Amino acid sequence: MNSLTVGEAARRSGFATSALRFYEREGLLSAERTEGGQRRYPRSVLRRLAFIRAARHVGLTLDEIRAALDELPSSRTPTRADWTRISKLWRERLNEEIEALVALRDGLDSCIGCGCLSLKRCLMSNPGDIAGSLGPGAQYLPKPLREPEPKDATPS
Repeated sequence: MNSLTVGEAARRSGFATSALRFYEREGLLSAERTEGGQRRYPRSVLRRLAFIRAARHVGLTLDEIRAALDELPSSRTPTRADWTRISKLWRERLNEEIEALVALRDGLDSCIGCGCLSLKRCLMSNPGDIAGSLGPGAQYLPKPLREPEPKDATPS
């Protein structure tokens, strides 16, 4: 079997069919159409979907994912070298996320910088709600963890 129907691609990837159609509309996937207008995805779409799932899980936006996927060849199935090349594009972002998560893990039992002032002893004390003047959100959290949810967030 050289191609997958939308249902087969959804079953194999773990994404809903609506997510596949959404990612196609956003230009992250492409499908050919049968004479009857039904989508047919190349089997290589499964690797793209796995990449999208991993990238979304670590917080990459659709624009960042699109930019990475645009680096892949469109005339052939991407090779391991192709995937290695694009993974380097977001290595720094992953390292920032890892550092932020470690900081959150290490500080979670004392304070997460929310500004609530409810803890008697907070490692990231916020007397006089100084953090409130810095902007919305938990200002003492590491930057990657306090950025607003991307507007393009879709359930996966």
